[in-house]
Amino acid sequence: MTPRRFGICIDANDPELVARFWAAVLGREAETQGEEIRLLPRADDDFRIRFVPTDTPKTLENPHHLHLTSSLPEDQQRTVDRLLGLGATHLDVGQRPDEDHVVLGDPEGNELCVIPAGNSWLAGTGFLGEVAADGSRETGTFWSAALGWPLVWDQDGETAITTPSGSAKVAWGGPPPVPRGAHDRFRFDLIASDDTGPVGEIRRLVDLGATLVAETYEGGRWATMRDPDAYEFTLVEPR
Repeated sequence: MTPRRFGICIDANDPELVARFWAAVLGREAETQGEEIRLLPRADDDFRIRFVPTDTPKTLENPHHLHLTSSLPEDQQRTVDRLLGLGATHLDVGQRPDEDHVVLGDPEGNELCVIPAGNSWLAGTGFLGEVAADGSRETGTFWSAALGWPLVWDQDGETAITTPSGSAKVAWGGPPPVPRGAHDRFRFDLIASDDTGPVGEIRRLVDLGATLVAETYEGGRWATMRDPDAYEFTLVEPR
């Protein structure tokens, strides 16, 4: 099966502000498409990232967040200082004093972690090393099959997959699930391959365990769906 591309969609009260922050953090260019702002990938395996407007304020921790890596011991503090200068803030999400990662929030409070150098789990990944996601083993294996990406961890309910090049991971923490509101601000996109049309791709994902919420066929999006843990994701046309 042709591997699919993975994307992230984040609701923002000020999409331009949040997109500008992440473009500077990741060294990407931003592009406006209708009401949404996209960060252009620099490599084929880069996670596609887009920001869409919402009037709803953020009130809960996101079920998913990003991990940024460090190559040298001094890189972690340099990254923290750079992100604070760009508009990030320190967050307390219950991390223990002995934990060595630094938790920050972007300008609208979307959580992220800056990981220290020497982290064996993210060895070999890029600067954007991981999406740390809430979800069960069933959801992790679903996404492995849905994207055609290898499952590189499957133990005690926790799972992880990696991009075909090994540049980044998506990992699911297993039970218990985190508290959720009526709508998740941080969601996933699955970008379809060029050799599958919308009907066939929707059917394939349903057969793998997804639920179809609505077919849309507008703005480059084919359908809204839910994974086995009922996390909403968007099926996006090839790009």
